[in-house]
Amino acid sequence: MLEAVRKCWSSLFTKRAITYRQEKGFRHQDVLISVAVQLMVDAKSAGVMFTLHPTTGDTTKIMIEASWGLGEAVVSGAITPDTYLVDKSTLEIIEKHVVTKKVEYKLNPKTGKTEHLEVPPERQNIPALTDDEIKKVARYGKQIENHYKTPQDIEWAVDKSGEIYILQSRPETVHGLKQETMETTKAVPQETTMEREIILRGLGVSPGIVSGPVKVIKDVSGIRQVEEGDILVTKMTTPDWVPAMKKAAAIVTDEGGYTCHAAIVSRELGTPCIVGTEKGTAVLANEGQVTVDGGRGLVYRGVLEKAKEEVVATITGTGIIPTATRIYVNLSIPEIADRVAKQTQADGVGLLRAEHLMINIGKHPRKLIEEGGDQEMIDKFAEGIRKVAEAFSPGPVVYRFLDFKPDEFLALEGGREYEAGHIGPNPMIGFRGQFRYVKEPDVFRLECRAVKKVRETYGLKNLWVMLPFVRTLEVFRIAKQIMKEEGLDPEKDPDFQIWIMVEVPSSVLLIDKFCQEGINGVSFGTNDLTMLILGVDRNDASVQELYDERNLAVLRAIAYTIKICKKYGVTTSICGQAPSVYPDYLEFLVRMGATSISVNPDAVAFTRQMVAKIEQKLLLENVTGHTRIRVGKNFMDDVEFWKLVEDK
Repeated sequence: MLEAVRKCWSSLFTKRAITYRQEKGFRHQDVLISVAVQLMVDAKSAGVMFTLHPTTGDTTKIMIEASWGLGEAVVSGAITPDTYLVDKSTLEIIEKHVVTKKVEYKLNPKTGKTEHLEVPPERQNIPALTDDEIKKVARYGKQIENHYKTPQDIEWAVDKSGEIYILQSRPETVHGLKQETMETTKAVPQETTMEREIILRGLGVSPGIVSGPVKVIKDVSGIRQVEEGDILVTKMTTPDWVPAMKKAAAIVTDEGGYTCHAAIVSRELGTPCIVGTEKGTAVLANEGQVTVDGGRGLVYRGVLEKAKEEVVATITGTGIIPTATRIYVNLSIPEIADRVAKQTQADGVGLLRAEHLMINIGKHPRKLIEEGGDQEMIDKFAEGIRKVAEAFSPGPVVYRFLDFKPDEFLALEGGREYEAGHIGPNPMIGFRGQFRYVKEPDVFRLECRAVKKVRETYGLKNLWVMLPFVRTLEVFRIAKQIMKEEGLDPEKDPDFQIWIMVEVPSSVLLIDKFCQEGINGVSFGTNDLTMLILGVDRNDASVQELYDERNLAVLRAIAYTIKICKKYGVTTSICGQAPSVYPDYLEFLVRMGATSISVNPDAVAFTRQMVAKIEQKLLLENVTGHTRIRVGKNFMDDVEFWKLVEDK
């Protein structure tokens, strides 16, 4: 410990620290340093506590997540923890959801490293906390919230003697902030879980309570069986499921998490959704009518009388908070554009996905062309895009051209005929994105004509375009030339912009070359970028713990790209999930100088408030000269990374 303290003190006098003070005009004798020494808890169990319900925002509840060993496993999302719901006023345990816990993280005292160990069979299925410990942890949470006067996100641990340690407490950053600008307009007493038979549990990712008939669909070939008001139950959805999802009253899946396709689309549609049930397709196969509570992640047998009488919340009072960083919204479904624009008051659309437009037509584009349906595709794409551009005008709408992955659109008429030959061993890095445009230019030209129709016939000049999965300069030049031939030329039309998605490492390493080619903006797709930088499939549970958008390699790639784009005056945005999931990602992006942040509709208000607070913090830092950086866990101490930030 003494050696570690000496190293901390000596870091004041590294070459970089001395140079920095000289450049900034700080006197060496005025700069002090303190070293915090904290006990490493030999945790029997550990986890996280929210002093409100993290999904519904219910401030009368405390939610506790717990697992065996160190809390890192829970905080990182590497394992599924036990979940306990506690009444805040009485500290009575309302619900306990105990899962099979096969892995625990433990400290090896000899090596000082954390090890991933198998939990002995006799402990795998028992709660990680006793009832008494649950109540004690909840009592601490209540006291901490009373002290800070705002809902808290708290990390805690219990050692082998039963002593409880509070490791960290910070403001809860989703509903805690929303409470400042939202008020309840209708409150209906909800039936307790004891009044109805719960037949299935999962992760509630899109709130709402609805009843309806169960429709279990094994694969995408059966989506036409789904009718208005059905409860759609399946293993997992992909983009070609959207027509059925639009009809469904609620959606339940076996797999998935907060960022899976079913969760994202359901929140966009405002449809209740539960994912990660593990056995939903089996349990509900023989059920008739059920009630789905998308907020609490519960499925009840039968019809709940008050299913439609939900607690309704509306934004009131303070109006839109001004921010220098633009807050955009991601959108897939044109039919809801008006509602999303009015409810979120976003500055524009940072990502308008094209795939839903193709799915609405119902035929593979090659099949459509073969049958002479060129004009049908142009007209239907233009009509869908028009709805969005009109709803958000004069704010920009960035339309992402089709990003077909061969395995996702087999259900379209003609899909198997035209896609089967393209499905390689890994479709995610196969025949997709911009590369398809040079191999199938006739399809790409139809999209370009639809865009031109919206801009010229409808006069919506706020429509821009974005090319996905950009790999090489050579392919980009061909795609740009095709656009030029179809009348989409920024040189002739200064209001028109061409963006590219940065989701392949080559686009990061060649970003200066792309800027020189004349792009107007870039948008980071953090999901694909993280997978390709780390070489990890985020859908593979066996390597899930490696997948982290906050990994230093990913952050360096984003920081470098923003730095180069600023040099060339190119807009930088982000449309991946990371800012919605990790609030510290927002601070990182704002500090680096990202032009805009694009998030799902349900996250716009929260994101705007967070960005406003971060920008205010930066202004105060500029005035006082005092900088407090707390961004992420993997790159706090990386000297070269922060040198890059300072040199931005």
